[in-house]
Amino acid sequence: MFKQAHLVLEDGSIHRGEAFGAESGGHGEVVFNTSMTGYQEVLTDPSYAGQLVTLTYPLVGNYGINREDFESRRIQVSGLIVREHCDEPSHSQADETLHEFLKSQDIPGISGVDTRAITRRLRDRGVMSGIITTESPELALESLAESTRYDDVDFVRTVTTDHDYAWDEPPLEPGAPEYRILVADCGLKYNILRLLRQRGCHVTAVPATMAAEDMLAMKPSGILLSPGPGDPQLLDYLVTNVEKLIGRVPMMGICLGHQILARAMGAQTFKLKFGHRGSNHPVKDLADGRIYITAQNHGYAVSKDSLPPELEISHINLNDDTIEGLRHRDLPVFTIQYHSEGSPGPHDNEYLFDRFLKLVQGAG
Repeated sequence: MFKQAHLVLEDGSIHRGEAFGAESGGHGEVVFNTSMTGYQEVLTDPSYAGQLVTLTYPLVGNYGINREDFESRRIQVSGLIVREHCDEPSHSQADETLHEFLKSQDIPGISGVDTRAITRRLRDRGVMSGIITTESPELALESLAESTRYDDVDFVRTVTTDHDYAWDEPPLEPGAPEYRILVADCGLKYNILRLLRQRGCHVTAVPATMAAEDMLAMKPSGILLSPGPGDPQLLDYLVTNVEKLIGRVPMMGICLGHQILARAMGAQTFKLKFGHRGSNHPVKDLADGRIYITAQNHGYAVSKDSLPPELEISHINLNDDTIEGLRHRDLPVFTIQYHSEGSPGPHDNEYLFDRFLKLVQGAG
């Protein structure tokens, strides 16, 4: 029997439901994701650190949790909000239920709430802080007013690896190119490492805090800046580090990595009212006019008005015309705001890893 729980939002609204997972409270910025599948990948995506994630698809957990679909070493969200969670999953690879998975890592969940109504509230008023609690919702609202704001926390330091490590799956094919790619872990998803490895690269993940000089000493063929959580304005130490790398080695930035590279070249970022989250965002590649459906998870964007002349826009979002990609006019550097690695999401955008490796090949 599950206990009663409440989701309390900073606008004072209270959403009554049922606790599952851990019964400990969890607070953070409340966001939503529109993907129909991929809840395990969402839960373990470090770019959701510090957030309570609302899944708009009504039934979650029906295929359980398995050992293959992790995108990091642990659950990264602060809490999960669903309409209904399935306690009897049906899949041959399932090792445990969603409830058991959350409980094992002390992450609270709430079910039985109207996730579509919560999403509409967020779409109307913008993202806001919230708490999942089994205690008094009135006390929770007071606690929420005193809690640290999401925008004030450097979450990259909490999710990055504390040591460099090689990624060796799948095995390299004989005759594979000897490209050594470093991935700066600002909150990376394992599928980035998998896709680079599938393309024949020797891949090493390194801490986001590693000095530029130490990265260059590893003689990389290219450097990729990963996605990650939080406000890029809090990451001056990363921006300063990246400034030392630009022009020394081919570079690609994804999501937060895109924002950091843009800042390192003089652009500014701002917070979106709603953020882009889910696996169905249309993006136009300005090079050939093709439209791609993309997976996205970000609450910040690069300002068009702040772009230096050496940067040109390569991709735009067709929903709100925000920047979705940048290209340096002279140097082997490009960025994308969305998740080319998917997980969850379409595979349409894996071509961008091939584009990165062409830059690496051209610089070799």
